[in-house]
Amino acid sequence: MVVPGFVSLKVWDLLVPSERRDFSKSIVDALAYSAINFSLLFWLVGYVNTPDLYRVSPIGYLAGHFFLLFAFPVFWPIALLRLMRTSFISRFVVDPVQKPWDFVFAKREPAWVIVHLRNGGVIGGRYGAKSFASSFPAPEQIFIEEIWALDERRNFVHRIERTKGVIVLGGRYTCHRVLRVR
Repeated sequence: MVVPGFVSLKVWDLLVPSERRDFSKSIVDALAYSAINFSLLFWLVGYVNTPDLYRVSPIGYLAGHFFLLFAFPVFWPIALLRLMRTSFISRFVVDPVQKPWDFVFAKREPAWVIVHLRNGGVIGGRYGAKSFASSFPAPEQIFIEEIWALDERRNFVHRIERTKGVIVLGGRYTCHRVLRVR
């Protein structure tokens, strides 16, 4: 009874950065999500509980249980998150992502990044497919795959060759700007 709920909770936690969940304290949540799963899939519950189904159609029996216990519990959190982010629904609910950092970098869109360091220095670079940004609850850190020289007006001039990027640790910068790649 709790497996679908735990699967849904785990998928939600993978999609939405949050504190590490103590699953030993989440049994009530898991039961509730399992109950929702079973109530939405009452027709599938009825099918897999058909007398002699395993003998008549072992593939149907196993497939039904797979969809009931794993496939749909994986689907629900993904669908809910997409629904919550539609323009209509987002007017009424709060986005579950807690920090703008996670909201921006979870999109994994290429961008030009300017990081203002506490010591007065500035790092410019291209955040791309090989770049990485930490997510909550980890401290905000970023790996920028391409470093670029900036002029005095903070325009990107040219790529600095023979570098493998830069890691900027949390607490080392005051702010950063993210500019979309066109």
